Amino acid sequence: MSGSSAVSCSAPCRFAHYFVICGIDTETGLEPDDLAGENFEQSPLKRTFKSKVLAHYPENVIGNPFDQDAVNMLCMPKGLSFRTQADQRQPQFHSFIITKEDGSRTYGFVHTFYEEVTSPQICSAMQTLYQMHNAEHASDNPPSSSSSSSMDSLASSLDEVDSPTSSSSLSSCRAAGSYDTSRDTLYVSKALCLITPMPFMHACRRFLSQLHKAVTAATAPPLPLESYIHNILYEVPLPAPGRSLKFHSVYEPIVCQRPGLGELPLADFPLAEAFSLLGVENLVQVFTCTLLEMQILLYSQDYQRLMTVAEGITTLLFPFQWQHVYVPILPASLLHFLDAPVPYLMGLQSKEGTDRSKLELPQEANLCFVDIDNHYIELPEDFPQFPNKTEFIQELSEVLLSFGISANGGAPSRTRNSPGSTPSTPSRECKTVTLWQLEDDGRNGNLAGEELSVLELLQGNTTLERLQALTKRTGVTVAHVDALRAGIKAQRAEGHGGRTVAEEEELRHAKLNVQLREVFASRFTAMFADYEAFVIQSAPDLESWLTNREQMHNFDKASFLSDQPEPYLPFLSHFIETQMFATFIDNKIMSQWEEKEPLLHVFDARIDKARLYNVRAPSLRSSNYQRCSNLKECAQAIEQRLMKINHTAIHPHLLDMKIGQGKYMQGSFPKLQADVLNTGPASNKWSHRMTTTPRKKDRHRQQTEHLNLENDLKEKYMQEARSLGKNIRQPKLSDLSPAVIAQTNWKFVEGLLKECRLKTKRMLVEKMGREAVELGHGEANITGLEENTLIASLCDLLERIWSHGLQVKQGKSALWSHLLHYQAREENLEQQQAESPACHVPERRKSDGSVSMPSLRVYLIQDMRHIQSMSEIKTDVGRARAWIRLSLEKKLLSQHLKQLLSRQTLTKKLYKRYAFLRCEEEKEQFLFHLLSLNAVDYFCFTSVFTTIMIPYRVVIIPIKKLSNAMTTSNPWVCVSGELGDSGIMQIPKNVLEMTFDCQNLGKLTTVQLGHDNAGLLAKWLVDCVMVRNEITGHTYRFPCGRWLGKGVDDGSLERVLIGELVVPSGEEESGRGWRTPPLQRSPTQTRRISITSLSGRGYKPTSAQIQEAIGEAVNSIIKHFHKPEKERGSLTILLCGENSLVAALEQFFYHGFKSARLFQKTMFVWDFVEKAVAYMESADQMGDLQETTEHLGMSCQSLYRYVSAINSTPRNIGKDGKFQLLVCLGARDRLLPQWLPLLVECPVILQMYEDTALLRDRTPVHALIAVLETLHDFPITLESSLVKGIDL
Repeated sequence: MSGSSAVSCSAPCRFAHYFVICGIDTETGLEPDDLAGENFEQSPLKRTFKSKVLAHYPENVIGNPFDQDAVNMLCMPKGLSFRTQADQRQPQFHSFIITKEDGSRTYGFVHTFYEEVTSPQICSAMQTLYQMHNAEHASDNPPSSSSSSSMDSLASSLDEVDSPTSSSSLSSCRAAGSYDTSRDTLYVSKALCLITPMPFMHACRRFLSQLHKAVTAATAPPLPLESYIHNILYEVPLPAPGRSLKFHSVYEPIVCQRPGLGELPLADFPLAEAFSLLGVENLVQVFTCTLLEMQILLYSQDYQRLMTVAEGITTLLFPFQWQHVYVPILPASLLHFLDAPVPYLMGLQSKEGTDRSKLELPQEANLCFVDIDNHYIELPEDFPQFPNKTEFIQELSEVLLSFGISANGGAPSRTRNSPGSTPSTPSRECKTVTLWQLEDDGRNGNLAGEELSVLELLQGNTTLERLQALTKRTGVTVAHVDALRAGIKAQRAEGHGGRTVAEEEELRHAKLNVQLREVFASRFTAMFADYEAFVIQSAPDLESWLTNREQMHNFDKASFLSDQPEPYLPFLSHFIETQMFATFIDNKIMSQWEEKEPLLHVFDARIDKARLYNVRAPSLRSSNYQRCSNLKECAQAIEQRLMKINHTAIHPHLLDMKIGQGKYMQGSFPKLQADVLNTGPASNKWSHRMTTTPRKKDRHRQQTEHLNLENDLKEKYMQEARSLGKNIRQPKLSDLSPAVIAQTNWKFVEGLLKECRLKTKRMLVEKMGREAVELGHGEANITGLEENTLIASLCDLLERIWSHGLQVKQGKSALWSHLLHYQAREENLEQQQAESPACHVPERRKSDGSVSMPSLRVYLIQDMRHIQSMSEIKTDVGRARAWIRLSLEKKLLSQHLKQLLSRQTLTKKLYKRYAFLRCEEEKEQFLFHLLSLNAVDYFCFTSVFTTIMIPYRVVIIPIKKLSNAMTTSNPWVCVSGELGDSGIMQIPKNVLEMTFDCQNLGKLTTVQLGHDNAGLLAKWLVDCVMVRNEITGHTYRFPCGRWLGKGVDDGSLERVLIGELVVPSGEEESGRGWRTPPLQRSPTQTRRISITSLSGRGYKPTSAQIQEAIGEAVNSIIKHFHKPEKERGSLTILLCGENSLVAALEQFFYHGFKSARLFQKTMFVWDFVEKAVAYMESADQMGDLQETTEHLGMSCQSLYRYVSAINSTPRNIGKDGKFQLLVCLGARDRLLPQWLPLLVECPVILQMYEDTALLRDRTPVHALIAVLETLHDFPITLESSLVKGIDL
């Protein structure tokens, strides 16, 4: 042991800040605890009574003022418990945490025991209560049934927890039914508590249990209790980082250690227990929910289990930190906290035998429910898995097994979208729980029952022992048994270091803890090895960064995601949107100007170390799993610290107390002497040993820091640091006045509004950024994955807003529940109107006989009915999300929600006064923020629900002035989209409008329109075809402006039309706000008609404009392939739409073309191609082409083949359609640059083109060939509607 003895020290570096005693105040007597939900049906012994802080030492600590209400509430969360001699009175241990508003934490460790009630007034009061209780219930119930189990689990006293079910039924029955002062001894709970700045759980637990043992022991302790309490409060320092400390309690010394500055921070709660309780897979799932900042509710009868799981999970988050509400033990008086519309991690005590289904929670859309005692979890819907989850679980299981702990704890997790996810009934679950607790509770580090029995069988059976010895000699090993044996041997071998069993257990827990944490930390080191490269550090100084914090992009999310392996993306795209990740990046940026945050310092050091070994190895980019490599080293560091003690604190000693003070009374905790415990050792001999030099240095450093930061900047920095969390960080536990609760709710409302503003702004900026790229400006910075993540987080925000301040919770989704109430009222009103005698005038169509798309009614209920008819969606949460996506796509989200909230009587009926939806001004601002989303186009419904059936309406609009409105032939239509096509559908004769149901086609791209040329009036001049998705309201226009018929135009009986999305106007657009220009345009009839104009009049582009158009068309196709695959959209539009490759090449070929001849039919470019090919064929047969190169001969062969295949197709697509097909096939098969020279060199060109034609000028032709060759790097695929019937 090292020589230096540690000494008494100031508050910031003291091991413990306060020693607290809570219990019954004999002066005020029995006070029912109304806040804990009193139930007078219960027997008085089971009721809840108010506890008080009886004493706390010292009075106050600078920097950590004593919060009496909060400490009392958390020391005894369910108030006082009474017992008689017939009940079990085992001491209980639990811990708690108090989180201040700035995020700093203090830890409390509580030892609760039962002490005999010596006050006759309390005993007689309890007897009176029993007499009243028995008198009231004598007629209804026998006394034994007074402990009713049908209470609401949230508002019960939850008192049965402490008395295990195995107590003798007769005595417990008698005790529950009666209490008699003459016959029974009354006991009441009392709590001893240490409040510390750091979570030294094992040390505090041992200190408190020894203190209690000193009271109950037959002989008095060596010193008065004050000496030990004074010692731990004033003379035991915090261990220095990387050091261990030994201090003395009543009977045994206690050792604790603190990790070094480069190690993972202190975490003393046993992770083994958390893994044993939930099982590895379940714990990883809850951990993932925590990372994604969902609402997590832990549920258990045992306070310490709640704390162990909560602290275990938050410990594993390194290098990130939980940024939201954190209350691992939620006292019964604070159940309104569950109404918080923000992410939270809370622990709720369950009542024994209570069914999970009876637990009514304000909202469950985004809730992860963790039933610790029954070992199962319920997960939210749409839940991305943690990367490499299978390998990760395997590695964790191996670490646990090496310590002899089973990795198979817990039941399979359940998600809410599975129909069979009803919570298990307690009768079935509880039987398994008691067996679990006997064998595999993990708190004792036990093996699982099955594995333990295997080992016992082997050890106790000589035949099996001999068989095993034989297998060893023959070289056969039983791996599983050997692993178990090795684990047990390792544990036993460790026990010979001269340490006690408790010390041994502590060391084992510490080593296991750090190894499990290292496995988690190494996952983040691998995943975020390159995060620094994507941090955007744009501010010149701290002040300007803090001033513009909200407007700045601090992390290049799109580039980061594009650099990650594909399997990681679903998780990472959600995670980088969380507050904990934003705070982590903020800390990184602030580290330029000030000292690095400790967790960040450790994490960056690890990444630098990984880089030294890897030198940015390809493994960092791949999704290959990297196992943790430093498990042994980290365990050895802890063992060395505990083996070689660095410091020993001053021993407890006699204090300056008057004679007779500190008297020993067996069985009851004495009243301590406040005068000696409230003051530290100011003048005793130990105080002279205080080391002043480090403190002077510390003070000097603090002074210089304060001088460097100007006062106003410092104030601004503090405010900013507090508000980095989007919402209220931690509600106050101590003050429960209505004013404080109202203020807390007001903070929630403000937080929700701010979150809505930031989310909608982010969605707008990202989406507009992408559309700006497609319009030719800036860089793309959003992917479909990221867009989906943003929309999912908007759905989550709306659910949280709708669940805030609910009067009564109904269903899993608060939003869908509100919509159903609204629907029921509206349908009721509709029914009443339908039954009333007032006649309704039917809606009239326009009387001028013109054909147009009938308007689609904007109707909230109709959108709900569409969602309700979707059999694919099984849950209310799913329906609410689908409805939000549909409304967003229709640009009606703000309008629909405004309509929903306009029914104020319904809102008042469903929501409390403080609810967000009843704050008028905030509600208006919220709707305005949502209205701004109408500025951009979303396809978030169409692109997600790809398998649903959708009704489509088709309207064909002919040009009546130049032809018949109807045709005598049999017309047909086929609609195609990005997800498929409708197939050919016959249009009934004399009908220009039809509807059909079809599986979602996605964004529509083409329409094939044709007829069979039958009858006298077979020619048909069609202006355009309109197609509308009847659910989303998206209307597409497919311009035609051409004839369909033999002997007219180019003789086509079928045309492939390219679509464009129509911008709504007039009534349909009212209330929808603004929008960006349309992204794609389709071919208009002006281009087609100008090309084929009989008189040659109309717009004719110049040669320079034509060449520019070709360059732009090719450039668009290249840009298309540079986008992520899921973002590309339709290539057909770029090949055949307006400003497309086909359109540009048509203009090139029509330049200088002699199309119109006197008294002859109009010529088309296809006529020139056919004549050129015919000339080449005849020249080839006569031998004129024999002298050409082999390469040119091959090109000739391919051109013949393609032209004849197009001409022999059964489709009547006309001459322009054939030319379009030739260009598309040539682009796909990389043949266009080979065919062009053949057509240019052919003598036919002299007859059909003027001298000034572009096709006869070698310079533009060579430039065109060079441009077309750039397309060879890309795999062009053609839609089936374009190449149908072509056999190549």
